[in-house]
Amino acid sequence: MIATSTPASGAGSEAGPVSRYGWRGLSGWWPPILWVVRRGILGGTFDPPHLAHLIAGEAAYRQLGLDVVSFIPAGSPWQKVNHQVTAAEHRWAMTALATSGVDYFSADDREVNRDGWTYTIETLAEFPGDELVLILGADAASRLPTWHRAAEVIGLARVAVMPRPGTSRAGVVAAGVDAIWLEVPEVAISGTLLRERRRAGGSLRFFVREGVYRYIEDNGLYAP
Repeated sequence: MIATSTPASGAGSEAGPVSRYGWRGLSGWWPPILWVVRRGILGGTFDPPHLAHLIAGEAAYRQLGLDVVSFIPAGSPWQKVNHQVTAAEHRWAMTALATSGVDYFSADDREVNRDGWTYTIETLAEFPGDELVLILGADAASRLPTWHRAAEVIGLARVAVMPRPGTSRAGVVAAGVDAIWLEVPEVAISGTLLRERRRAGGSLRFFVREGVYRYIEDNGLYAP
């Protein structure tokens, strides 16, 4: 992010405005004035992205004073190697639709464009200089020690946890995860529940944003 402060005294009356390249004074362009971006990282398969994901992102943004929440669908999640996962291009498209219209939400395709298995540590390392908060459901947080290079993940980002049915705070603490708990009620919506509901002939409307619902219907995802 670029600060919008004025040039220092002595720059002269011809000094121009701040831009991504800095600001222009009599002696030429000066470097931009930067500050640290406070970025929430909310990853997952997003199969599909649903209201619990958005509630977690909103809670973290408000409670932790974040600048942006990046929703990052996994390309090839190694922990789900034995599970059938919807094609990455569909999950990316749904994530973009789920976050559209919210100026502090950002859909990020870096993992779906990365070759090989998806590892969170590699993603976090691609945001040098940002203050990172890793946003997890309690169920995922309780499994964090099993992640690839888990100690390094925790070293690069603070962990914020959304309460989830079936996982207690004690379970997260027992896993050795030092977390900030988001102040939201438990939301009993999961990707597994929604896929099973759709395959049983049920509707996903109002469990996901309208654009995501339309995309699922138009592309026959999770069809009975």
